Amino acid sequence: MDPLHLRSAGTSLLISFDSGEAEVIHWGADLGAALPGLAILTTPVGNSSVDARVPAALLPQASSSWRGRPALRGNRITDGAPGLDFSSRLRVTSVDTAGAGRATIVQADADTGVSVATSLTLHPGGLLELRHTLTNNGTTPFQVDELATVLPVAPDAVELLDLTGRWCRERQPQRRPIQQGTWVRSGRHGRTGHDSSLLFAAGTQSFGNRHGKVWATHLAWSGNHEQFADTIGDGRTMIGGSELLGSAEVILAPGGSYSTPALFAAYSDRGLDGITEAFYSWFRSRPHHILPAATAGTAAAKPRPVVLNTWEAVYFNHDLGTLIELADSAADLGVERFVLDDGWFRGRRDDHAGLGDWYVDETLWPDGLTPLIDAVTSRGMEFGLWVEPEMVNLDSDVARAHPDWISGPSAVAHKDGGRLPLEWRNQHVIDLVNPEAWQYVFDRISALLGENNISYLKWDQNRDIVEQGHAGRASVHEQTLAAYRLFDELRKAHPGVEIESCSSGGGRVDLGILERTGRVWASDCNDALERQAIQRWTGAVVPPELVGSHIGPTTSHTTARTHDLSFRAITAFFGHFGMEWDVRGVQGAEREELRRVVGLYKEHRGLIHSGRPVHADITDEAYQLHGVAAAEPAADGTTAALFAFVCARTSGAEQPGRMGLPGLHPDRTYRVEPIFPAPGDADYGHTFTQVQPPAWLTDGATASGQFLGEVGLPMPMLNPEHAVLIKVTAL
Repeated sequence: MDPLHLRSAGTSLLISFDSGEAEVIHWGADLGAALPGLAILTTPVGNSSVDARVPAALLPQASSSWRGRPALRGNRITDGAPGLDFSSRLRVTSVDTAGAGRATIVQADADTGVSVATSLTLHPGGLLELRHTLTNNGTTPFQVDELATVLPVAPDAVELLDLTGRWCRERQPQRRPIQQGTWVRSGRHGRTGHDSSLLFAAGTQSFGNRHGKVWATHLAWSGNHEQFADTIGDGRTMIGGSELLGSAEVILAPGGSYSTPALFAAYSDRGLDGITEAFYSWFRSRPHHILPAATAGTAAAKPRPVVLNTWEAVYFNHDLGTLIELADSAADLGVERFVLDDGWFRGRRDDHAGLGDWYVDETLWPDGLTPLIDAVTSRGMEFGLWVEPEMVNLDSDVARAHPDWISGPSAVAHKDGGRLPLEWRNQHVIDLVNPEAWQYVFDRISALLGENNISYLKWDQNRDIVEQGHAGRASVHEQTLAAYRLFDELRKAHPGVEIESCSSGGGRVDLGILERTGRVWASDCNDALERQAIQRWTGAVVPPELVGSHIGPTTSHTTARTHDLSFRAITAFFGHFGMEWDVRGVQGAEREELRRVVGLYKEHRGLIHSGRPVHADITDEAYQLHGVAAAEPAADGTTAALFAFVCARTSGAEQPGRMGLPGLHPDRTYRVEPIFPAPGDADYGHTFTQVQPPAWLTDGATASGQFLGEVGLPMPMLNPEHAVLIKVTAL
């Protein structure tokens, strides 16, 4: 059987079938069209080892003497007794290469009665998508404990980078050397988790933003999961991931199938920015992707509207007059979407009651939400609403009427003595695996959307689910699929409504949920300093048009840090921009500055939401230089790139020195100038700490892309926790 060779955007995936298995010979740099005979790659067989070559297969197996993590773990249950057919010997039965960049490989084992179909797609931008489907071909049930999706990395991958975090400090990077053994990141939250690694990357020594080889994966799943790097004794390393299944969660009846979450994988020889470009290319090629105005003419084209969310403005204090005043103030600033947050439904005066009762509170809203919606829409803004459909308070009508709808480890309702999990933010999980509970939630949210002019749902999910159960059995797998189906059916019934995934901030950010939502809330923390890291590493995979990024109050709600408006605004600029702030109190020069920021965002959002990500490699950790460059060479007189130069803390050096502006075309000529804050802005005097600025800061600079990238410009001296926005224009 001929090898399978998929090629795209500088990446090759080469699979051999000579061993009878699907063996990954190469995943990495493009190999070109002409390949030698693969017999030249035959490896030696060592002393005191299995008397055969051990392939690095798409499905590593103990039956081939693979001594690392096997891809498939499971067993057959016969006459009620488990444990049979625990080790499969899968061999390739067919390879279908219908369609450019696509293939399906089927491997089967007649003795154990299972087969696995692996679908592979190497997308045009270089992002590889893999998924396994296991089928039980036997006559008795087969229990699946794990089915992992893995890929080998090259021997010169010697470092791992993954992400961790917590509430209000999501997606923080950590590095470690690759050593023999297994590095496993387990997520047992019942959701993706604040500490989940959005990106799991192996690379060459000290790989950076724009240098080094990198192999990276992402598991597109919103439930329990594992991501890992597995290095066996002969030095080979696999990276990959799998759904983390609970006890007996997946038992396949004869003829039944189980499909893994998709594993997305990217290779780059240009550092992490190359990985990010592959993910952005895939996102932006999706037919349903919400595109910026710069791509008008496509069906989904729509500029990402300026948002005002009411949470940090009014919290639970919902009053129609106050909210209309807030809408007036927001419209005056240029806001385009007004979102009413938590507190609008029955019994909801704090976070102890009301979840699950998705009816407008008649005591607060005697005429329903219509007066507020009309006030918002008459001022030219969309109206959005906060919901949390997957959760329930015990102090709610629905919990009192249907205690059996509450998820937990017991097979009986809590009113009959069944044990409930511990509360989290005074709430429990509604059991969406229960068809009646699912239908109730669907009907209530659908009715809200049908009865009101709502363009947007901020869909929250505020707790971990560590004892998710249905009828006494573990059910994270089925709950996740039921939640997906809820999103899908509501979108089908109300196609004009955009949904944001919020999960106590960034607790559910993954490509599984992003197939169903138009935006994620990166973090409940609007502190601009914390947001610098949160947004940088969220943006390593998720493009800025999908990442909610808001200006919060002067003093942060979550950290009590105080920042100037310019720092908060520049931080929020590189995302889906908005405000979460009582802007009625913003007056005078600060209001004019805020109005100018909104105008700058509207002017440049087409570039921000369509361009290539650029992150300079800077050795001094006090500074960051990041931005976006036009995806195609910019026309004369148009903005070719925007950069933020950020000072996070004091540096050991007296001056920042020269820094290159990455991502510009080397043969084009550009003009570089700062655009915010500018002389006369309220924050200008607070931003800089210098007697005399670099010349270009006041006069601009003109140079080639080659010069700006290699030599760079001397950066201004900034006070800590300040930033300057830099515009690059093509000449």
